[in-house]
Amino acid sequence: MERADIDLRNATYQRFVELGRAPTAAEVGATIGVGEDGVRAGWRRLHDAHALVLDDAGDIRMANPFAARPTDFRVEAGRRTWYANCAWDAFGIGAALHADSRFETHCPDCQDRIEISVHDGRPDDASPVFHVLVPAARWWSDIGFT
Repeated sequence: MERADIDLRNATYQRFVELGRAPTAAEVGATIGVGEDGVRAGWRRLHDAHALVLDDAGDIRMANPFAARPTDFRVEAGRRTWYANCAWDAFGIGAALHADSRFETHCPDCQDRIEISVHDGRPDDASPVFHVLVPAARWWSDIGFT
């Protein structure tokens, strides 16, 4: 990966954290002094390298662990509320922000509510099991489903 793409990825994540939502190409471009077309071209390269996920319109869908759309994994961390893409990413948001966190979701089988708090990097309940239906080698075939 080229240095410019790493810088673009870092700026994209920084803006995501600052804004509390996925940034637009124009917002990232203004931060790094690159036009919107340049940002979109870089995002496409990052998407192809599995460094972030774009939607069909070329906008940010996922900047793991952050989700750009509401999901079943709502996380409170760093005095904000975020959406994570999955349970794994729900833990990742607090880790990425170096902050204690709390998230809620539900069991996909019985629909029971699940709430987990993480303090100093440790969950208050270590009993839930995280299961992915797709083998890791095939995650990027449909990362939105995985």
